[in-house]
Amino acid sequence: MRLSNKVALITGASKGIGKATALKFAKEGARVVVCDLDDAVAETVAEIKLQGGQAIGFKVDVTKSDSINAMVKGALTTYGHIDILVNNAGIVQDAQLKKMTDEQFDKVIDVNLKGTYNCTKAVVDVMLERKTGVILNASSIVGIYGNFGQTNYAASKFGVIGMAKTWARELGRHGIRVNAVCPGFIETSILQDVPEKVIRSMEERVPMGRLGKPEEIASTFAFLASDEASYINGAVIEVCGGMTL
Repeated sequence: MRLSNKVALITGASKGIGKATALKFAKEGARVVVCDLDDAVAETVAEIKLQGGQAIGFKVDVTKSDSINAMVKGALTTYGHIDILVNNAGIVQDAQLKKMTDEQFDKVIDVNLKGTYNCTKAVVDVMLERKTGVILNASSIVGIYGNFGQTNYAASKFGVIGMAKTWARELGRHGIRVNAVCPGFIETSILQDVPEKVIRSMEERVPMGRLGKPEEIASTFAFLASDEASYINGAVIEVCGGMTL
């Protein structure tokens, strides 16, 4: 198992890509710290344990330092160290620029961008002390190419790419690798209210002819977190079925 004896902290891990990543990491031998604002954290932890893995859960608001610090303290108390951080927590509040409110813009930036900063800041000293670690930022193809009605989301996801590249420069010499993953259209609950016609249109834009699965993003995270990716640092990896070609 490629993540044996590793401790992985995953935010936004109660559903979608985050949950798939938590389950994948556990299957690969990691001890998983499941974090989310959602009460479904307990369900993800229970599912991991049911499949024979190890996990603990915390209800965490990534915009609140006290909440994050309590999570990190709890993880260290239980497992002693943190090897991997997956900054996956994120939200969308879409609107065209002329209709977007300051509240919509600020909320998305606070969660997606500042939340990534907050969580990384909270664990970096732990990794520096041990001179090892992996930090993975969940970005999006929207963070590279933009998207209609997503000024706030695009800004936040472009920002986490910039932070990943900066941290890769700062922390690489200390044994800490940092990379960003940019999913394309993925089959998650965020699409449950999207009309079938729109889903078909999305699929037509992908050369592979289908949407991605959360497990496919989780597998990318698992590879990047493993020693198999030991010389990958500062990379921005698109996982979108070729949609951006």
